[in-house]
Amino acid sequence: MAYRVLVWGLGAMGSGVARNVAKKEELRLVGAVEKDSEKIGKDLGEYLDGKKTDRLIYSDVGEAIAETRPDIVVIATNSFVEEVLPKIEMAAKHHVDILTIAEEMAFPFASHPEESEVLENIAWRYGVSILGTGINPGFVLDLLIIAMTGACLKVERIEARRINDLSPFGKTVMKTQGVGTSPEEFKKGIESGEIVGHIGFQQSIAMIGNALGWNIDRVEETREPIISRTERKTDVAHVMPGMVAGCRHIGRGYCGDRLVIELIHPQQILPEIEGVDTGDYIDIFGDPEIHLSVKPEIPGGKGTIALATNMIPAVIEATPGLIEMSELPVPRCLIDEIREM
Repeated sequence: MAYRVLVWGLGAMGSGVARNVAKKEELRLVGAVEKDSEKIGKDLGEYLDGKKTDRLIYSDVGEAIAETRPDIVVIATNSFVEEVLPKIEMAAKHHVDILTIAEEMAFPFASHPEESEVLENIAWRYGVSILGTGINPGFVLDLLIIAMTGACLKVERIEARRINDLSPFGKTVMKTQGVGTSPEEFKKGIESGEIVGHIGFQQSIAMIGNALGWNIDRVEETREPIISRTERKTDVAHVMPGMVAGCRHIGRGYCGDRLVIELIHPQQILPEIEGVDTGDYIDIFGDPEIHLSVKPEIPGGKGTIALATNMIPAVIEATPGLIEMSELPVPRCLIDEIREM
């Protein structure tokens, strides 16, 4: 029998997850939850691809769960633990497993210890599994690195870079990256916390450190604006010369005074316009040294949609608790239905 999936949030990522789930042999898309009044009550299939399916878009998650009886809810609405925690609890009360693409949920144990304890208690109280995942954090700058260290006799230091294109993402991501602001607005946004750059360095560094048995004493982060020299335009962002096209964000993890993990992540819209080649690069220094180069980068939007879909069976089959990617089976691509192949 196929696992029944309810998607909460129909933005750029949520809609992509819903479309992908609908294609998979092991999964069945049963409905969606959305706050946009123009979407509520519509046929989900018609909204996604113009084909009527008799699966609805709901405004209330409790009603949606009661009517669709999902095995899991995929939450694609927010990035931060404090924002997504109440939604996780609402779904968990119906004894439904939860997968979220909220970046801080990829490894919240070090950055949000109190909230993690609350989430762990929720998971055990209602007998559900809770996972946060995505392309990054959740895969490129943490899980993939951890897997590569399996071929090392010892590891002394890790450096990794993800140079990627923000263009596929929606308004929420653009806002957190400062896309479309002036340099002065970017600086003020950093100071106020409205602009955060990449969300997930704390989680990725803690996940790697935990897997390798390193005691990460502190994580330091720097953020700088990427100023555009050209006009750039996506469906949700418009940048003129002199405006901010993205954020160069660096996270560094230390064991005492020793730098052991450095993650470098410059993100911007349409980088190719200014001759920037995208890619994912991982350098592990130890015995032996391992150097991985992926060019161009693994697409962020497609990668997040894929991971949020492909990890569904593993979450449902896991024992109850707040879990993280390194505790689950290796991600694999779920096969499409025969009619789609």
